[in-house]
Amino acid sequence: MKVKIATAQYDISFLENWQNYQAKIERWVGEAAEQGAKILLFPEYGSMELASLFPKEVYSSLSKQLASMQSLLDDYTGLFQALAQKYGCYIQSGTFPVEIEPNVYRNRAYLFMPDGRIDFQDKLIMTRFENEQWLINSGEELKCFDTEYGRIAINVCYDSEFPMLARKQVEAGANLILVPSCTDTLAGYHRVKIGCQARALENQCYVVQSPTVGEAPWSEAVDVNIGAAAVYTPVDRGFPDSGILAIGELNKAQWVMAEISLSACEAVRQQGQVFNYRDWPLQKKFS
Repeated sequence: MKVKIATAQYDISFLENWQNYQAKIERWVGEAAEQGAKILLFPEYGSMELASLFPKEVYSSLSKQLASMQSLLDDYTGLFQALAQKYGCYIQSGTFPVEIEPNVYRNRAYLFMPDGRIDFQDKLIMTRFENEQWLINSGEELKCFDTEYGRIAINVCYDSEFPMLARKQVEAGANLILVPSCTDTLAGYHRVKIGCQARALENQCYVVQSPTVGEAPWSEAVDVNIGAAAVYTPVDRGFPDSGILAIGELNKAQWVMAEISLSACEAVRQQGQVFNYRDWPLQKKFS
């Protein structure tokens, strides 16, 4: 079964009110849905533009913005839940820093289903910025999600650079890994990009990246954003020779779309020129 996926190069805005955010998200989702997309991916920390709804002393403070944003969490999840139902699509909304107990935050990637269900994957491996400055905590569980198009998984940004995470998800049946990302240097973008391509290569699966783009000098958290959205594939017969099915223009706000078939991953694992997925265990005798 083929399905069109849309991955966002999403620009961080300074918002005057909640209605502006709602209109922006509805416009993005509507544009993708009108073009037939049934799986939509937004970037890590794209939600941090919501901090602009609070006074300067809040959005200019790493700790205060986290606390203040909790008042918007129900509205945030309600908006994406409604849009997933309205347009009959799956939406991975990027991430939102969620307070799970007093002063304990996790970087949470929600997945909204067309039937109204909501699930999530927490980021598992934190960057230096998250550990040392923002004090965001690691999640505790690695998940997979069943959809009508096949089983999918989420690696939040830095998580995509650690092969055992994706491997466990693929072994559990996920043939599509969604990677919401947020990077403030070209090197950071390429680290995630290389990680995504490596995971697609070694697991013979699809990996899709969505970055924040543009500058938000008012924000202490997402002031500089660099990247390009892309759909990566196995590097084998039936797929692009480059392993890149679609990629956007660097730093331009836009949707990047492609048609994928999760069943094609099983086919290439059985009939490909090489058997990266099947041969994974052969490494163990040398380690």
